[in-house]
Amino acid sequence: MPQIPDQTGRRIVVTGANSGTGKETATRLAAAGASVVLAVRSTERGDRAAADIRAAHPGADVEVRELDLADLASVRRFAAGIVADERALDVLVNNAGVMAPPKRFETVDGFELQFGTNFLGPFALTNLLLPSMLRSPDARVATMSSLAAIPGRIRFDDLQWERGYNGWRAYSQSKLADLLLALHLHRISVELDWPLVSTAAHPGYTRTNLQSAGRSLGRSKPVRSSDRALPFTQGVEQGSEPLLYAAVGPNAVGGAYYGPSGPFGLVGPTTTASIPGSARSADLARSLWAVAEDLTGTTPPV
Repeated sequence: MPQIPDQTGRRIVVTGANSGTGKETATRLAAAGASVVLAVRSTERGDRAAADIRAAHPGADVEVRELDLADLASVRRFAAGIVADERALDVLVNNAGVMAPPKRFETVDGFELQFGTNFLGPFALTNLLLPSMLRSPDARVATMSSLAAIPGRIRFDDLQWERGYNGWRAYSQSKLADLLLALHLHRISVELDWPLVSTAAHPGYTRTNLQSAGRSLGRSKPVRSSDRALPFTQGVEQGSEPLLYAAVGPNAVGGAYYGPSGPFGLVGPTTTASIPGSARSADLARSLWAVAEDLTGTTPPV
């Protein structure tokens, strides 16, 4: 695996850090000397992940804090705690998400689960943490998207999928929204001359519990994943590389998208990924940003 630059003295928040790409990302950043906040819905699972990280890297500076991205009150509490620390936040890694539940669920605030958890929660979190990030001379927000963004469409007439719910199409919308978030935040940062870089990444097809967890929601028995039988899949160590590069890679640039370089973008070493046509409209990103501000009641500091 490529070497991560020394992160000593830097503070980093990783959402969904108790498993999958989030845990791998948090582990690698802590091993490089960062002070890492594991932002997790279940603090019990977060504590186990923190113990694993400390066992692998004695002296690792990790702490667990509760964050439920499907609950805007939880997002506000988490962000208020980080801001109250009066310490610069150098990197925010928007990693957590849910994938393709078989039927429509809602967040605490009444949003469709995937749109709320994958996009509106991270959107609000990013805006609320910007005051702490702008205290850093070299801040970065790295947001996890997906190849599923390619066929995605922002359904402004029915963002919450109240009509004709389709789990995969709703997932595609949420991951396209994540990519639009990253790109528009980059434009805002440039316009306001902030010392902040906004990047995006996708993991290709990485074997994590994301594939089975979402599809198991609402079922009496969990869905088992058969990913290992597929020809183009990769483990979490390789699959976390694009996100790590987006988060702390010395040559990563604002407004760029990173992903695997192998067949169909599914596996392989990290490269600069092509931004899909679905995400290239600045007007689309601006419109979505305005809607998200209204839905979450959060705005960036200006």
